[in-house]
Amino acid sequence: MLTTFFDKDEAGSGIPARAEMKTGDTWDLTPLYPTTAGWIADFAVLQGEYSSIAEFRGKAGGSAATLRDMLECDRKLGLRIEKLCQYSSLRTAEDSSDPANLARDAQLQNLLTKIGELSSFVVPEIQAIDDATFARFLADPVLAEWRIRLERIRRLKPHTLSSAEERLLALGHSAMTGHDETFSQLTNVDMKFGNLADEKGIERTLSQSSYSSFLQKRDPEIRRRAFHQFYAEFSDHKFTLASTLANSIKADVFRARARNYPSACESALFQDDVPVSVYDNLISTVRANLRPLFRYFALRKRVLGLAEIHQYDTYVPIVPGVEKRTTFDEAIELCLGALKPLGGEYCRVLSDGMKQQRWCDRYESRGKRSGAFSSGSYGGPPYILMNYKDDVFADVFTLAHEAGHSMHTWHSNGAQRWQDAGYPIFLAEVASTFNEQLLTHHLLGQTTDRTMRAYLINRQLDDIRGTVYRQTMFAEFEKIMHAMEEAGEPVTLDTIRRAYRGLLDAYFGPDFTIDDELELECLRIPHFYSAFYVYKYATGLSAAVALSEQVLAEQESGVRGQESAVSRYLGFLRSGGSRFPIPTLREAGVDMSSPAPVEATLRLFARRVGELEELIAEK
Repeated sequence: MLTTFFDKDEAGSGIPARAEMKTGDTWDLTPLYPTTAGWIADFAVLQGEYSSIAEFRGKAGGSAATLRDMLECDRKLGLRIEKLCQYSSLRTAEDSSDPANLARDAQLQNLLTKIGELSSFVVPEIQAIDDATFARFLADPVLAEWRIRLERIRRLKPHTLSSAEERLLALGHSAMTGHDETFSQLTNVDMKFGNLADEKGIERTLSQSSYSSFLQKRDPEIRRRAFHQFYAEFSDHKFTLASTLANSIKADVFRARARNYPSACESALFQDDVPVSVYDNLISTVRANLRPLFRYFALRKRVLGLAEIHQYDTYVPIVPGVEKRTTFDEAIELCLGALKPLGGEYCRVLSDGMKQQRWCDRYESRGKRSGAFSSGSYGGPPYILMNYKDDVFADVFTLAHEAGHSMHTWHSNGAQRWQDAGYPIFLAEVASTFNEQLLTHHLLGQTTDRTMRAYLINRQLDDIRGTVYRQTMFAEFEKIMHAMEEAGEPVTLDTIRRAYRGLLDAYFGPDFTIDDELELECLRIPHFYSAFYVYKYATGLSAAVALSEQVLAEQESGVRGQESAVSRYLGFLRSGGSRFPIPTLREAGVDMSSPAPVEATLRLFARRVGELEELIAEK
C-alpha cells in the first residue's frame, strides 16, 4: 500500500541525510539505469520516438497485421515509459527535497501529457471496428498475444467516446484531478500542527507522520492533546478541505456520466468487472457483524482503565510495547521462515532480492517518503521502500506485506506478457496481506510467552479492525456522498459532516464517545481522492485470510489433493492481470462474489477477541 504522507523532519533532527546512508542499506537502481545520465538519454529517445504512434491514426481497422503493429508500437512506448516512470518516482521517493528529483518528475509528467493527447485515438479506433471485422481479427494468429488486451478494450466500447472527445478528456485530465494536488499540498506542506511534549517532556513536531506515533503513547493525556491539537488545524481549513473533496466527487460523477455509466460507483467497479453486489455485500456483511467490534472496544476500554473510550484511544496497543529489538536482517529471516509453506523458489527469490540484489531501501533519511510501498516495472526489480526501525516490531509485518506485493510482481512479470502482467489493486492486496497472515501464524507458533501472544493477537485484531471494519466504513461514506451528488443534493461541509457522523455512530457503537472534531476525519483521508478504492483493502484481506487458512490447513494435515492450495496460490500470483479479479480468486480457491470470505474473517476477529480476553484474564 502507497502512502501519501511525507516526513517533515528537518536537518538537525538526528535523521541522516541521503548521502550519509550506507550503500548496503539503500536500493540498487542500476538495473534500471546505471546513472542519471542513462535516464536522461532514454528520456530523449522517448521524446524522439513517441510521435511514431501517430502513424497509425485512422488505420486500426485496416487489417489484423496493422492492428498488431499499432499495439506493438504502443507496447514499445509503454515499456520505455514504465522504466522512466519507475526510476523517476523512486528517486523522488528517496529524497523529495532534491530539486533535481522534482524537476525530473515534472519533466516526465509534461511529456506524458503530450503522449496521452497524441495517442488518445488508439482506443476509440479499436472500438470503431465493426463487430464482424473485429471477430475476424481476434481469430487471426497474428493477434494471438493481444487477444486478452483487445477483449478488455472492446468491453469498454459503450463507455468510450469519439477520438475528439477522448482528446478533450485527455487534455483536461490534469485540470480534472487538480483537487488531489491541492489536498496534498495543503495537508502535507502548508498545514502546521505545532509541537507537542512526549512522555519524557521533550517537545516534538506534530505532523501527519508523527500523529500516529503520539496516538500509541501509553499516557492517555498525550493522546488526547495530540488529537485535539491535530484536528484544530484541520478545523481551521475545514471549508477549503470540504470544497476540495466536493469537487473531487463532482469530477468522479462527471467522468462517469461522460462515459455513460449509471453511477460513479459502477464506473469504478466496471474496470475490474466487479459486480456492485460485491461492494454492497461487503457493507451489509460488516454491518451485520459489528458486535464483536463493540466487544473489542469494551475490552480495550477496560484494560486501558479508561472512564470513556475515544477514537484516539483505539491505536495504543492493549499490550504494553513488547521489549524486542529486531534488526532488518533478522526481520528478513522471520519473514522467510513464515513463508516456507510457499516453497523453495519463492523463498530463494525473495532472499536473494532482499540480501544480494538490494531490492529494499531500508531506513529513514531526510527528505525520504514516509511509510512503505512496493514498486515494480516490467523487466525491472520489484523495489521496496521502508522506513524500518528495529525497535518497532510492527515493521516486521510491514516488510512481509511489501514483500508480498513484490513477489506478486515478480511472479506475474515472469509468467505474463507485458500487456497482461499488470494486476489490479483488488488482487494486489490479497498477496500482501496473505504474507501477514502467514507471519502471524508463524510467530504465534514460535512463542509460548503470554505477553508476546497477546501482542500478536492484539495486532491481528487491530489489522482486521483497520482493514475490514474501518475501510468498509470509508467505502460506505464514498457511496453515500457520490449518491448525494448524483441525486443533485448539496455536498457541503455540513452535509459531509452529517453523513460521516452517522457512520461514526454506527461503526463505533453506543458505548463509544465520539468527539465532534472526528467528523472532520473524512477531510483528511487521501484515498477519498481515488474513489471506490478502499473497499479493495477489505475484500483483499478477507480473501487473504481464506487462502492462508487453506494453505496452513494443508501444511498441518500433510494431505494434498490433486491440485494443492499452495499451487493454486502460486498460480494466482502468476496470473497477473490475465483474468478479472473474481474468477482469478475463484480459481485460487475463494469466491468473493459470496459474503462467505468476509464472514469468515469477521469470525476470526470474534475468535481472537475471545482469545485475547482469556490471555489478559490469566495475567
